[in-house]
Formats: sequence, structure tokens, C-alpha cells
Amino acid sequence: MPNRSAQEWIRLSLRTPGILIFGMVLAPCGWILDLTATVAPNWRTLNNLANTPSDTFIQQGIWDICRATSTNTRQECGLVDTNYTSHQIIEVAQGLMVASLIVTLIGIAVAIPGVRCWKDRPNWTVAGLGGLLIFLSGVMTIIPIAWYTHILEEIPTVNPTATVQVGYCIILGYIGGIMEVLAGFVMFIGICRCCGGKNRGERRVEEVTGTRFSKQPPRRVDVPSLNRARSAASSSVPYSKDSLDDDVSFPRAKTPARSVNTSYGGRPYDADL
Repeated sequence: MPNRSAQEWIRLSLRTPGILIFGMVLAPCGWILDLTATVAPNWRTLNNLANTPSDTFIQQGIWDICRATSTNTRQECGLVDTNYTSHQIIEVAQGLMVASLIVTLIGIAVAIPGVRCWKDRPNWTVAGLGGLLIFLSGVMTIIPIAWYTHILEEIPTVNPTATVQVGYCIILGYIGGIMEVLAGFVMFIGICRCCGGKNRGERRVEEVTGTRFSKQPPRRVDVPSLNRARSAASSSVPYSKDSLDDDVSFPRAKTPARSVNTSYGGRPYDADL
């Protein structure tokens, strides 16, 4: 798209553009899911443990390891498994997940001043910068989760014969990361005008003035002529004073003019008695 000055574009509404609303709603939702995936100890579950009851299983996260049973809701956390915690993916996941949470908060804080609708138009540069930070935070969430899922069964543990299953933190992390990536992407594309400016709720001035504010040609109104000949059939008046004077075949008596008597000599108001 060629660069155009701000004067060549006009916003049709003072409402916040939909792409910014979409991003500002989706980013906090993704942050909550990522926070849950970070602190919850259930990145993977170990079943069929050796020398333990059959209903006992172990939940392993990136910060804690817990043991629980299917018949009791209480968990025993704080277990130590050096083979698991010393793996490279655990350290990488800890750093990237925490960094993702911090970057998401920074991105939302940066985007808020640009999205605010108390002005005529948003600050697209600031909002786009916040969207870029949110996008990067989503990428930082997906990287460790995808890596952890890829080597899920290769991560060592003290129970090598246990059955490994994916935990709910992996699912929540995937969903949260994808939500942040989408939120950041749609906010970042607001920097450029694409789709004819519709992504920012704008249109070119010439398009608006050409469709809404152009002067319409004057409407032609046919006015009937007043000099047309009179017709007895088309006239709504059956006769007129002139026609009566012309059609009478005998002279008519003229009405005598009313004379005023000025010779009255009585007292005032006697004529009224």
C-alpha cells in the first residue's frame, strides 16, 4: 500500500475499531490460561507406578510434583525428582513461561493508551506496538509447550515403567498461546491500512465525499403554463363575471350610486333614537 497522509482518510464512526476490541478482549483471556498452565503442576501425568497402589498417580509440572489418588482429592505435593527437574526443557519452560506472562502485561499496558476512545481516532502506532508485544508473548508460550509435548515420553523420571499422559496444562497453554498470538496479530495489522481501510474503520475522503456529500443535480419541475386558452370543458369554474357580461343579450340596469346626505341638522345622536 502506498503511504498516504492522514488527511486523505476519514473515520466513519468514533467507536473503537473492532480489531482493537478483539485484541484487548482476547489477550487477557490468554494471559489467564497461561498463568494457570504455568503454576499448575500437571504438564504430564504418570500412571501405573511401580510398588504403589493402582489408583495412585503422579502429576508433574515445571515448578512442583504432586502425588494423588483417584479415590482421594487431597494431593501430596513437594515431591523431589532430580531426573525430571534437571532436564533442559524444565529450565527453558520456566524462563519462557514467566517471561511470557510479564511481556503480556507490558503489551496490554502499552496498548491501552492507544486503544482509548476518548479521542477522535486511536493511536495506531502505540496500539500496534502493544499488539506486537502480545504476539511475542504468545510465541514464547507456544515454544516450551510444543517442545515439552514433543519429548513428553523422553523426559526421564524415577519411575521409568510408568505410563505417561498429557496433562491439562499443555492444553491450556496451547489455547492461551494461540489466543495471544491472534490478539497481537490483529492489533498489529492496524498500523497499516489494508482492505481499503476497513480494518481500521476508515475510508478515503474522496470515497465518502463522492457518495454522501456530492451535490445532486437540480430536479426539473414542469410548471403548467398560465397563458393557455380557456376551455369550457377543462375549466373547473362554470362561469365568470366577464362571461356573464358578454353573454347577456339585453341591457342590465345599473345599480345607482349611494348618495350621502350631508344636510342633516339635528342634534347628535337624535337619529339613533
